[in-house]
Amino acid sequence: MNHHTLAIVSLMGSCLDLLGALYLAYDLLGGEHGPLRALSRGVTYGALFAIGYGIPLGPVFGIACGLTAGITLAWEFSAASRGLTYPGFWHDATASAIRGVGHAVGAAWYFGPGFGLIFGAVGTLSQIVAYSIGIRPTMNYAPAPRLRLSGFQFLTVVNRTVGYGVLAWACVHFGQHPERALDFGLRFGLTIGVVTFVMSALTPIIEWGADRVPERRMGVFGVASILVGFSLQSLQYWVSLLDVRLR
Repeated sequence: MNHHTLAIVSLMGSCLDLLGALYLAYDLLGGEHGPLRALSRGVTYGALFAIGYGIPLGPVFGIACGLTAGITLAWEFSAASRGLTYPGFWHDATASAIRGVGHAVGAAWYFGPGFGLIFGAVGTLSQIVAYSIGIRPTMNYAPAPRLRLSGFQFLTVVNRTVGYGVLAWACVHFGQHPERALDFGLRFGLTIGVVTFVMSALTPIIEWGADRVPERRMGVFGVASILVGFSLQSLQYWVSLLDVRLR
């Protein structure tokens, strides 16, 4: 174990403690009309994207993309649940830029800050173009207690797989790392495709449940988050107590 890993685990514990406290403060934050429904969306989407990106691309990529995807999707789907499906260009540009930051941080972890900045900027512009032609997370918004994937959504999966794969390959190839271009392009494109496919199919279920989570279940989730967060935070003390060597 090294110091960076221990720090990441402790920070995750602190975040879970904060999250649990927010759920336990459900009534203080406005009850069913407060912000916790959006928070539930953000936590769910963020965790799924973090896992989906983190397994093939590494923890830094997973956490960065999970955090930015959770924030933007909670914002967009909360608006869609109120009937605001197309909020405007600046909303689309802002959401694209936030997700672009996640891609930039993840790419910078692989190839350095300069590459990350270019990759994030090009990815942001690509997403803005996609929004402009109707490819957005909230398209075909229809909450339901079952999996669903339309034909158009499947075509967007193929489009994102090929588009992001080629983008990743080109950025790495012309960014003075041609020997790693094919590997990164294939991994990134396939990761985007698989995650988009799974999340598109799961979205109706997530949205159906987001506005129907019982208050008691939110309280249970809050307590569980605090307990897990406390356990993760205590790891640093166990490491010291047991004299575990850190690199």
